[in-house]
Amino acid sequence: MLLGRDTERAMIAQVLNRAHDGHGGALVLHGEAGIGKSALLDSVGEDARDVTVLRTAGIESESPLAFAALHRLLQPLMAGVASLPGPQAHALGQVLGLQAPKEAGTERFLVFLAVLTLISEAAEGRPVVCIIDDAHWLDEASAAALLFVARRIDVSAVGMLFAARDGGPRRFDWEDLPALSIQGLPEDAAGELLLHGTAGIEIAVGVRQELIRRTGRNPLALVELPGALSTEQLAGLEPLPSHLPLTDGLERVFLDRYRSVPASAQAFALVASVDDSGDSAIVRDAAQRLGAVDGEDDAVGAGLIVTTGTRVHVRHPLVRSAIYLAAPDEQRRRAHLALAEALELRGETDRATWHRASAQVSPDEPIAADLDAIARRFHQQGGHEAASAAWERAATLSEEGELAATRTAAAAMAAWLAGKPDRAKFLAQSARARSTDPATIAQSDRLRAFVEMNFGSPTLAHGILAHAATEAAASGHLSVAGELAMIATTLAAFGASSGATIAVGDLLAVSSPDDGAAGQSALLLSMDHYTHGRLEAAESELQRALRLRVGLTDPDLLANVGVATLLLGDDEQALRWHDIQLDQARLQSSPIRILHALTRRAIAQLSTAQWDELSAAADEVSQLAGITGQQNQRLLPSAQILVVGAYRGEDTFEPRAEQLQALLSTERAGVLDRMIADTFSWAQGIRRSAQDAVAAAHYFDRIVHPMLRRAAFYDILDVAIQVGDTKTATAITDDMARFAAATGHAWAAAAAGHGRALLAHSDADAESHFEEALAHHAGSSRPFNHARTRLAYGQQLRRARRRVDARGHLRVALAIFDGLDTGPWSGRAAEELRASGETARRRGADSAERVALTAQELQVARLVQQGLSNRDVAARLFISPRTVDFHLRNVFAKLGVSSRGALVGQNITQPT
Repeated sequence: MLLGRDTERAMIAQVLNRAHDGHGGALVLHGEAGIGKSALLDSVGEDARDVTVLRTAGIESESPLAFAALHRLLQPLMAGVASLPGPQAHALGQVLGLQAPKEAGTERFLVFLAVLTLISEAAEGRPVVCIIDDAHWLDEASAAALLFVARRIDVSAVGMLFAARDGGPRRFDWEDLPALSIQGLPEDAAGELLLHGTAGIEIAVGVRQELIRRTGRNPLALVELPGALSTEQLAGLEPLPSHLPLTDGLERVFLDRYRSVPASAQAFALVASVDDSGDSAIVRDAAQRLGAVDGEDDAVGAGLIVTTGTRVHVRHPLVRSAIYLAAPDEQRRRAHLALAEALELRGETDRATWHRASAQVSPDEPIAADLDAIARRFHQQGGHEAASAAWERAATLSEEGELAATRTAAAAMAAWLAGKPDRAKFLAQSARARSTDPATIAQSDRLRAFVEMNFGSPTLAHGILAHAATEAAASGHLSVAGELAMIATTLAAFGASSGATIAVGDLLAVSSPDDGAAGQSALLLSMDHYTHGRLEAAESELQRALRLRVGLTDPDLLANVGVATLLLGDDEQALRWHDIQLDQARLQSSPIRILHALTRRAIAQLSTAQWDELSAAADEVSQLAGITGQQNQRLLPSAQILVVGAYRGEDTFEPRAEQLQALLSTERAGVLDRMIADTFSWAQGIRRSAQDAVAAAHYFDRIVHPMLRRAAFYDILDVAIQVGDTKTATAITDDMARFAAATGHAWAAAAAGHGRALLAHSDADAESHFEEALAHHAGSSRPFNHARTRLAYGQQLRRARRRVDARGHLRVALAIFDGLDTGPWSGRAAEELRASGETARRRGADSAERVALTAQELQVARLVQQGLSNRDVAARLFISPRTVDFHLRNVFAKLGVSSRGALVGQNITQPT
């Protein structure tokens, strides 16, 4: 019977009831050790009716084993793995031991997605409740997978209940999940529990009240502490100790019991504490090897261990830590070796290897090699945290220095893939310091640079890469040198040069002549020319690289192709190559690469006024940033959304700006830091331009990056002219003209013509330049800029008393502004149109309004239009098929269609 927990059980019941209603959710129960979290989870069986209960728990000693807890949770659903979509079935099958690992490895989020699909589809027939106890001891791969699922079950008949301890050496980072802090029992329930636990023993009323007070009404303390007190103390004949061992101090109570039992019972309890299988046969076999099998009954009688059928486990996690820490090193090692032998007899080789490694205190290459093999399997399954730990331990047991360095470098890369950049950097530095092998050194330097690029100093990253490229070339590793030089040169083109030089000409002179190398070389030359201001040559080499294409399929080089197209202002190619990168990343279920593609593609979407798509991308980035741990990737899309909000005059601008400002004060995004700061200044300048041109100019002056200054050209130009700063207006117009001449892009030529028109000294010259600009706009993909030229031209014509000629331009401007939902700009165009003598007709009841799809509804609709099934859409967006179905039904209702075929015929792209 569970006493005094009616409120907590009611909240758990809400999770169960919502699951029955098809509205999934999660709840984390957290509190100090012994507070009753496990008891609450145990009570779920009494409340759960007509549901499938899946259960697992974290175990401290198995934390190095990837997906161990997940494997236990999914045992009842094993039969459903085969029916998952092919890639998901294979990925999860590897993790569960149903299929052999792929040599190339599995993207870990494909495993997460498979778990989500498996559980969600199991819930189609009957609600599913997942119970996860001791979540703070989950292996990290299982924890990441379960948190991924918990955030994506809102429209599935799935409930998830976690229990995690506050404090302690490890923490379960549930972050945004609903949580309930479990406190001490109500006083009456605490008194009843105390009496129940000391049946037959008289406890004085005053002593009972004092124990209730001093234990904080902690259930475990109330049950266990009376046993540590004398009969005289309980009867009130002797005083209680001045300090009762509470919470983590309860370990002392268990330790005293441990020391009071015979040596054989101590040895049996130690084996049970070291064991991570819970299998009584394995524990007894290991105890037999230590001559301690006859100590089981004494260990059970002392309340140290519990046996139920074929299972044996310690009485409480505090028992495990108390016994393990108290045992001498030699006894711990003997227990690990005994378990290793018992496990090997049963084919549990991975667990056996870890026990042997735990017992080893000096280098041992056979054990190191076995750990290396385990790490490779974990890596292939996507268990990168466990792979990193295995490689790191293998390195410490390696007998040969270079092999230790190689394994440390592998541990560093696995840590990076696990989303642990600080650990990855430390291990990469360690590997580099220990190695003399050029390949290992280059791998370590590349990883160090990647950490700096994304979370630290991109300038330092450039220096690391430049030096590494030079070293790799000198050692004859030309392909590696070329890749390092490519990344370094792109960093420099982004404004993150350390001043270190790369002899690009010398490097290319000895490179391979094949088409693949030629494509990479052309891209490298393009960025080198760009960095040194040779724009025409940069454009020429970029186009050559795009024509060759071969060799540009490596994910890192593919990303650099996209960046190069952005820097050189090729809107069409920027969108195209980032779409290629995005499609490749989605097919591989790689959210980190999806993040990169989305955030960089958004730069082109902002310039080309694809703002609905940008909003959907920002929403997806926010979700993926959470599951990958790369929260800094939210910053650039947030700033870009602010720019759109400023153009649209949204009321939410100020609170969003304050929120972003707060994030910028605490988070860094490496190479994107300058871009984020410039985009934020651009948004702030737009917001203030209508009321305070001087303040707006101040913000625009902060924009440093050439690409961003060109993107903000029209805003900088307008404000400069408003405040009479013809020097700035002329300078940015001349820069745009040079850029247009070098690259041949119509949007740049249109912008240059627009600038010349505003700077013209006569109406005739202005008209000529406006006409020139409009001719270029016809071949441009930037409709918002086109509308601004139409508006400016219409204003100029009206002021020249050519009102009839002005109206045509103003009508076009108004239509584009309306289509883009830029209310303030529509207002300006409408006002000018009225001033020209024509009544402006704004969108109203007689014109079609844009359908208000949410960001995720828009994503789902676009993918369904491409012919993808619900399962395929779910895989692309890292959500469950049921969630896709939920959003698709909303899309059908909003668009007034009833079938996928009808949706294909709908135009849901933003008007341009």
